[in-house]
Amino acid sequence: MTGKNKKIYFDYASTTPVDPRVSRVILPYFDEKFGNTMSLHYFGQQAKQALEESREKVAVLIKAEPAEIVFTGSATESNNLALKGVALANRRKGRHLVISSIEHPCIAASAEWLEKQGFEVTRLPVDRCGLVNPAEVGKAIKKGTVLVSIIHASNEIGTIQPIGRIGAICRQKGVYFHTDAVQSFGKIPIDVDKMKIDLLTASSHKMYGPKGAAALFIRKGVKIEPLLHGGGQESGLRSSTVNIPAIVGFGEACRIAKKEMKENAARQSRLRDKLIKGVLKSVTGSYLNGHPKNRLPNNANLRFDGVEGESIIIQLDLRGIAASTGSACSSAKLEPNHVLLAIGLKHEQAHGSLRLTLGKWTKESEIDYFLKVLPGIINNLRKISGKL
Repeated sequence: MTGKNKKIYFDYASTTPVDPRVSRVILPYFDEKFGNTMSLHYFGQQAKQALEESREKVAVLIKAEPAEIVFTGSATESNNLALKGVALANRRKGRHLVISSIEHPCIAASAEWLEKQGFEVTRLPVDRCGLVNPAEVGKAIKKGTVLVSIIHASNEIGTIQPIGRIGAICRQKGVYFHTDAVQSFGKIPIDVDKMKIDLLTASSHKMYGPKGAAALFIRKGVKIEPLLHGGGQESGLRSSTVNIPAIVGFGEACRIAKKEMKENAARQSRLRDKLIKGVLKSVTGSYLNGHPKNRLPNNANLRFDGVEGESIIIQLDLRGIAASTGSACSSAKLEPNHVLLAIGLKHEQAHGSLRLTLGKWTKESEIDYFLKVLPGIINNLRKISGKL
């Protein structure tokens, strides 16, 4: 079978296809159950009921209370609301925030915006595996610190942070703790109480739900300022007509994830390990980026000496394989990926990296096909560049 009639998707970290079971649940909310949740009549209340049922499904997945879930339009919006909303609401207490050097661009950009408003931001380094040292978080917290935001699992290298230990430190010091859990939500267990999380971001389209729906868990009692003002939807924290079809789909994706998470994680971990071991064995000058064990079950980030990642992507695409050199939000940029630089890679090493993310429909035969074609691609590219 050639690449012409083979289409393999190894870019689940950028977005996932919608589960057919989710699609079926969504459809009636476009034309039959189309009401506005703010309306008092039957159609509005029907939509309102669907909204609250979906809220409960999201809450159950992280062991939160439904009232602590605020729906937004995207993870970017949730992260902006978390950082800006907490900072602005608590500026009398202090004007200092702590983030890591490997946060998603929407966290980093929100922090930069807050700096322009007079806030101070500390950016913590990570080790070569991409881990934040919890002790360094404790040292960074000072009088006037209002929020610590550390990504749960890296969208680039898959490293999972010791969120429970970081949360305990923040709780002990009386500082709000937010985590961007977009990549981990629905893939690995999360317990917001045990992990001492005060705010958490999740996204529908990263877990087989539709685009256009995301959530921000806000623990009861957290002081936060809304960014959108208007009709007072979502308890006044996110005014805007609620996107019921997308939220219903998000809720159904959460229900399915809760039921199938353990099985999917085990299967994807096995395929991930086979992929990593196969590449490292068959391609000289290849290396794994990120933590060798403490990583997302579906993430493999690899780098290759003497090869540009963009060239690998193009050659894989010609053979029907979709992969990534970095986050889809910023992969069109020519600068080296900031996460790869943060773990100590040189510019040429970062440029030679490839991100492969698997999903619940990834087949073992697709891993076999990838392992068959990759060595030849790398060798040919090295010949062209004179590095072989």
